[in-house]
This record gives sequence, C-alpha cells and structure tokens, in this order.
Amino acid sequence: MYNSYFGLRADPFRVNPDPRFLYLSESHKEALATLVYAVQQRKGFNVITGEVGTGKTTILNALLQKLDPAVQTAYVFNTALSVDDFFSYLFEELELEKVEPFQKSAALHRLNHYLIERLKNGKQTLLIIDEAQNLSTVLLEEIRMLSNLETPQSKLLQIVLVGQPELAEKLERSELRQLRQRVELWHRIRPLTISETAEYIRERLMIAGHIDGEIFTKSAMRSVHRYSNGIPRMINVICDNALLVAFCREAAGVVPGIVNEAAKDLGYEGLEPVSKPEPKVESRAGLMRRVRSWWRPNREMGA
Repeated sequence: MYNSYFGLRADPFRVNPDPRFLYLSESHKEALATLVYAVQQRKGFNVITGEVGTGKTTILNALLQKLDPAVQTAYVFNTALSVDDFFSYLFEELELEKVEPFQKSAALHRLNHYLIERLKNGKQTLLIIDEAQNLSTVLLEEIRMLSNLETPQSKLLQIVLVGQPELAEKLERSELRQLRQRVELWHRIRPLTISETAEYIRERLMIAGHIDGEIFTKSAMRSVHRYSNGIPRMINVICDNALLVAFCREAAGVVPGIVNEAAKDLGYEGLEPVSKPEPKVESRAGLMRRVRSWWRPNREMGA
C-alpha cells in the first residue's frame, strides 16, 4: 500500500524468512558460519538457539542456498511427532522407501545402508530440525541414537537442532546428558543492538528499492529498538505499521511519534522514547478512513 509512496519496489518488512533480506549482524554471521563449518567438517550434533523472532529460520534458508548439491537435506519443521511419524517423515524427505509395517530396527538398518552408500559416493546427508524445543524427550533420545550411525572415520548423518532458549534448558536435563555431551558446535543468536537495528532498517529499505534507506529518523529507529528489544520480527512488524501510519498522514518520513503510535496499537510495551512534542494529528479512525478511500479506487483499477 505504501510502497509507491516511499519509492519502494517490494515490501521491506515482511515477516516471512526471505534470505534476500537477511541482515548479518555479528551474531547472525557467527550463526551462519557455524552451520557452514558444521556441514563442511561433518560435525555430528550441532545446536542453534535464539529467542522467538531472532531470525533462526532465515539463517537456515540462507544455509540451504549455500549447500553443495552433493549435500542432501531432510528438513523437519513439525516437531509434534511420534517416533513412528518422525521416521516416516525422515524417509520421505530422503526419498527412501518406507518400512511397512514399521519396525524401528529395520528402518535403522535401511537408513544406515543408504547413508553408507552416499558416503562411498562422496555425498553427504544433513538433518535439520527446526522448532526443536518442542521435541519430546523420547524423540530427542531417538535422534541422539541416529548419531551412532558412523564409520570409524566419519559421521554418516549431520544433525542440526534449531530452537528457542527452552531447547537449551531441555538439553540440560539429566536424562538428556548423553545428547548434551554430543553437541560439537553451539551458537546462541542474540538480539540486535541499537546500531544494528538502525543498519537493519536501512538495509531492508534499500533492498526493497529505496535510494538510501533514510525514511526513519535516527530517533525513530532508536524508538523501534526500545519497543522491539532488538528482535528482528518485532522490528519488522513495528516498521511496517509505522510506514502505514506515515503514508496515511502523507508524512515525508517516520518520526518517533509515529513509531510510538504504531507500537501502542500493536500492544507492545516498553520504555516510551523521549521525543519533542509533535503537532496534533488526526485520529486513528481518520487514518483508517483515508486508507479505505485510497484502497477503493485503486482496487477498482486492479492495483
């Protein structure tokens, strides 16, 4: 809606994990480098954790784009699975014929043979499990057992667990200590700093087509950081709503007051940024009436 008004060719703050918009803060660089290194060195068990909305799935998508074609990937993102369901999903992802009726021993035998043949042919197999904090203790133990598939020289299957901080808490449980001890690489993605938040906003605006990314004032970007706590997904939602408000007001850019209104409408709490008083503006209802009046004629034209 506001793209043409601000000179944008694409939506700059969509929340879907599009690798084109991946902003590599120092922490995100380390996360991606950790995953690439884990694959290259055939590390058995690897863990990436981070708060909700810090960009874990976007990092995974960036990794998948970088992988050599010789690396086959099984990507599990639905973790509310039974053991039988997990093996069924894994075999489907690897394009392996399922064991019917299911017997775990037969399934492991077939999987082991398949992975050995791939290794002989110089190929590699990677299992990525997203939202791993939701895995049951029983299923985590089954996944640990997969790391026993190995030759004296190499692991047959590289495993990456990706999840929220609750995953770290789960792995500290005494009943999972064997799995915890097998983790070879672990990176925790941290939220963005104030300066990184500003760079993030500018970079996404430029990727979306803006000439210099200078739509938000510096104080407005500080406000975004304070409301979002540096969480990229929250930054996206706040910035998207702030641009909508600025468009409705026919403002030249986004100032702190606009960010404040957008954040409050979203129900985000945080320290309200200190800013100079701004001129009185039209009500939210008035803004929505303007949006509707803009939308109707454009919709009729097929815009």
